[in-house]
Amino acid sequence: MLRLFLLFSLCCGVSATAQTIHISPAGPILAGDPIGITMTNLPPNAQVTIDARRLIEETPGKVLYRAEATFSADANGQLDLSQAKPVAGSYRTTDIHGLFWSMTPSKVSADAPTEMNQVLLTARVADKAVASAQLRFVGTLPTVKAEEVAIFPGAVFARMPGNQRLPVVIVLGGSEGGSRSAREMALNLAARGFAVLGLPYYSPASYNSQERELPTLPRSFVDIPVDRLNQAHAWLKGRADVDPGRVALLGTSKGAEFALIAASKMDWISSVVAIVPSDVVWQGWGPDVIPADARRSSFSYAGQALPFVPNKDFVQELSGFQSGAEVRYRRPQDKGRAADPAAAVAARIRVENFKGPLLVAGGIEDQMWASGMMAQNIAERRAEAKLETVALIYTDAGHALNGNGWSPTSQYNAGLFKVGGTAEANAKAQAEIWRETLAFLRRTLGLKPDIQTGDRIGMH
Repeated sequence: MLRLFLLFSLCCGVSATAQTIHISPAGPILAGDPIGITMTNLPPNAQVTIDARRLIEETPGKVLYRAEATFSADANGQLDLSQAKPVAGSYRTTDIHGLFWSMTPSKVSADAPTEMNQVLLTARVADKAVASAQLRFVGTLPTVKAEEVAIFPGAVFARMPGNQRLPVVIVLGGSEGGSRSAREMALNLAARGFAVLGLPYYSPASYNSQERELPTLPRSFVDIPVDRLNQAHAWLKGRADVDPGRVALLGTSKGAEFALIAASKMDWISSVVAIVPSDVVWQGWGPDVIPADARRSSFSYAGQALPFVPNKDFVQELSGFQSGAEVRYRRPQDKGRAADPAAAVAARIRVENFKGPLLVAGGIEDQMWASGMMAQNIAERRAEAKLETVALIYTDAGHALNGNGWSPTSQYNAGLFKVGGTAEANAKAQAEIWRETLAFLRRTLGLKPDIQTGDRIGMH
């Protein structure tokens, strides 16, 4: 998720003794990078309440989110949010991300940020505002060059300027379809020194509409051709600014299923990141599945549908949207897998066929599908084969683990549709997965230190 321009606004003058919110580094940074938030010149041992407000784009419009927490300054009048445990407030553990992930929708209109993705921090002592600071999240750097890839609808290729033959990350989004998630991740990773191809592969109709973002892509998640990645690799080999011998796949949810299938069958893939993955191929869905309860595979290879695990009672589960009952996509999958063990054996993704390094991350409380258990299955198969695997499995986290810990997670399970996990566990898992993913990709693709940081010209 997104990056920060930091703008400072102090409300207590410029005297040497003014209470001040310090945000470091002082210059703009990209979302997901570590930041520091401290205060100085507070009364010794004072109780300080910090209020955080942020505008979030939601349907049908902008929503103000808000959190606050109260801390105790130390005997020197200093406060460090990376070390301080709140004594009261929206979150209760030591966590520099806490004021960000614990935000909830607010009806308060006063002192709201004026721009999207801007966070306003205000500190109060004895109910008096003593300092404030502003942060604005951005998704990439202005030096990143992005181009549309005509032969792949909705695809974007992004990288920093220069003549180096950069390693490549191919990004595959999940069942939301369309281009947004792959595009945003591509621009973010490109700012970190990778060449990135954001590759959409499925474009369903919008909610309560027949309109589709990318009409030439499949509208149903049925028989999606995994071979599409061979075409993408051929396209990369035709470019002089990338190294086609160093290509990683990064997939989330159904994109992780896609990536793992590809890795089990294609020998040019260097490394894989699979976030909330599946260890089997699952049944597909969509308007081209006729009748609605017909069984079709999600993926195909070399023109042939792949063996899959069928769902059970999927239509009944979805009826909760009309009846008001909770909807958990995981239940029809768990039922289908339990009812047909032979199908699960046939549909298992042969992750041991991929000899390169693999990172998998899942949540035990995932209610979209059993990503924690499936990530563990993958790690065990890889361990048996003595293959390099990083497994990040979180007991209390759910499905939405593809962020970076700096955005609100409080509403993930607020409606009928449940993705699972607690707000705190999801945010902490996001932050760790993001850090580990960047380190894993840099190491396995051999990204040089000078390329990692990039030249952020125009960002100062």
